[in-house]
Amino acid sequence: MNCLSCTNNELIDELPPRELVGADELWRASHAYDTALPGWLILVPRRHVTAIHDLTDEEAAALGSWQVRLSRALREVTGCAKTYIVQFAEQEGFAHVHFHVVPRMPDQPDDLRSYRIFGLLGAPPERAVSEADRDALALALRERLG
Repeated sequence: MNCLSCTNNELIDELPPRELVGADELWRASHAYDTALPGWLILVPRRHVTAIHDLTDEEAAALGSWQVRLSRALREVTGCAKTYIVQFAEQEGFAHVHFHVVPRMPDQPDDLRSYRIFGLLGAPPERAVSEADRDALALALRERLG
């Protein structure tokens, strides 16, 4: 199985800040690597799961808390007006359940709101948030998460 989320979960003690915004025994949050939007987070279960209905009751109970805590931290760090939370886990190589926790900025253009926010994902390297900026954001978010 070639699963990026599982590979990173196995290497958790060696991950750079951008890949470890926060974690506990059930969930890990990271900054998306191919986004043009600073603060686009990915929340993944620590074990391999491909459908929400396969989450344990404990994982499900912790999920809501993680989504709210990440949203609050994003608001404090980025000044976003709100966050979008989306889950598909359908793309080849990304079947591991994961939640996009996406800051929607106050001045976000209408053509990049709602589902159109995904126009900022899959950015070419020259438009993507740099590793250094993702690390800095991750550290600021980590501080807010406590």
